[in-house]
Amino acid sequence: MRSPISHKTSIRTISTLILGMLCCYNCFSQTPASNLDEAKVPPYTLPDVLKMPNGKEVNTSQEWNKIQRPHIYHLYEENQFGRYPAKKVAIRYRLLETDNGALQATATRKQVRIYLHPTDTTVFTDVLMYLPNNTKKPVPVFVGYNFTGNHAIQPDNGILLSTSWLPAKAKGAINNRATDSSRGVESSQWQVKEILSHGYAVATAYYADIEPDNPDGWKTGIRTTLKDVLNMQPEEWSAIGAWAYGLSKIYDYLQKDKDIDAGKVALIGHSRLGKAALWAAASDPRFALVISNESGEGGAALSKRWYGETVKLITERFPHWFVAKYKTFGGNTNALPIDGHMLLSLTAPRPLYVASAEGDTWSDPKGEFLSAKEASRVWALFGKQGIDAGSMPALHQPVGNTVRYHIRGGRHDVTLYDWQQYLQFADKQWK
Repeated sequence: MRSPISHKTSIRTISTLILGMLCCYNCFSQTPASNLDEAKVPPYTLPDVLKMPNGKEVNTSQEWNKIQRPHIYHLYEENQFGRYPAKKVAIRYRLLETDNGALQATATRKQVRIYLHPTDTTVFTDVLMYLPNNTKKPVPVFVGYNFTGNHAIQPDNGILLSTSWLPAKAKGAINNRATDSSRGVESSQWQVKEILSHGYAVATAYYADIEPDNPDGWKTGIRTTLKDVLNMQPEEWSAIGAWAYGLSKIYDYLQKDKDIDAGKVALIGHSRLGKAALWAAASDPRFALVISNESGEGGAALSKRWYGETVKLITERFPHWFVAKYKTFGGNTNALPIDGHMLLSLTAPRPLYVASAEGDTWSDPKGEFLSAKEASRVWALFGKQGIDAGSMPALHQPVGNTVRYHIRGGRHDVTLYDWQQYLQFADKQWK
């Protein structure tokens, strides 16, 4: 006689069966889960950053600049980010506002509208700047995009509310538009007073001014509004390519601002905007110092290292970030002719800082470290010291010189600790 099955046991058994069915369904119909177990990372082989197309190794900085760098850059245009606009388009701009008594009279606030189209005044991005008072001008500047509008970086009522599209999940957004309740929601990521205290200015713009961050963003972004001006079709480049190009247009303005030292412009980007910053730095050598804050897959991390986010996962969720060809490597990263260390190498010999966070496993902190260490071989061609640490550093123990790296505690974010390291890095490089 069979033993009776309790009601609780029945529920547990049915639940187990359902869970098993769901797991089985996921195995066949969903993207395989990524790996977050270091012990399960399989062996992988990185492309040799110094191996030229003829099979010989780069031995001099001249060979790097004339042969290898252009070769690697073209690989990124072809396989990941698309063409970078070659046509030079002069910007027009208008100073919207200046306040010499901002932030309790410690700073001057400027708001500038940069027109990206030579004739159409509806195509623009607004740049917010804070410059330290009581500091001899011109001053160096940290420039980068923000995620939810200029008004989000400080609880300063003088900042103009963004009128661009906002993601529905943005704090304080109603019907994809900014409201006063969204002022200052990103202030922890923009340590403005800390930056000013070092004698640096800060300049930021909202990245969706350039192209909204969604698969249809190209329809209203510069890949469409500037296609005739730049002689490029939208599918020839990507959202990250468009955002990178926008950063160069911001530099065009900074170069004209008499209060800014155009030879000391530090470019910073976090997460997807870290990818954009790296591509902008690769495409525009005028950026004198570059910071990648947790840029992860498609940025500083290694795609061939199976850990955290993968090519397959990122291109399925954010296909617009890259050109279509990048997605074809999702099932076979071994065939990918590039990897994160090669993107970082395109910054050489300029100072580069790569940073990770312990809780941000999705961005693969160890992969970002290994990428920066491998890229350091290129800086050596220029007689500059990168990262020579034999293993991953401990938390809050930065390593490296002209190429530098740290991992801190916490999650995917930009914190005061991060900014303190970046400012010290800039001080060492520039002062």
